[in-house]
Amino acid sequence: MKKYALIWFIAAFPFFALSQHITSINVDQLKNRIDKGGDTTYIINFWATWCGPCVKELPSFEQFGQTIKTDKAKVLLISLDFSSEVKTALLPFLKKNNLQSDVLLLDEKDPQEYINRIDSTWSGAIPTTLFLCKRKHVLFERDFSYEELVTAYNNFKADL
Repeated sequence: MKKYALIWFIAAFPFFALSQHITSINVDQLKNRIDKGGDTTYIINFWATWCGPCVKELPSFEQFGQTIKTDKAKVLLISLDFSSEVKTALLPFLKKNNLQSDVLLLDEKDPQEYINRIDSTWSGAIPTTLFLCKRKHVLFERDFSYEELVTAYNNFKADL
């Protein structure tokens, strides 16, 4: 009996490990998490698995997240995928691409409301990246290469 339990655990472990990397979050919870971060700089990328430019830039965010580990900075990947597609699209995508950054699923019903709450100048287009520290933020409605992320981050930090 113990043998079968161990086999089940080993077979299921990749799913459990992967599911630990994604959490549903609403805008209030996101703001609370950022507020608790104190002087941490957040680089928040809004993306979806069905967005070609989003998928193309994700390796740049992964590399950038590793680069800034020694800074007081954090990359958050906020998925705008539909919650009904977490098991069929998002989790398989995360597994296939071995994303190491924190991935959160935005759980909001009214897109226009959450867009306005995040930044009233945001058109809602993705990919969009928000650089945020304390009360300062800069929104970019565009995709990034690794080099462009480094430059934008260094410019943002210089203006703090």
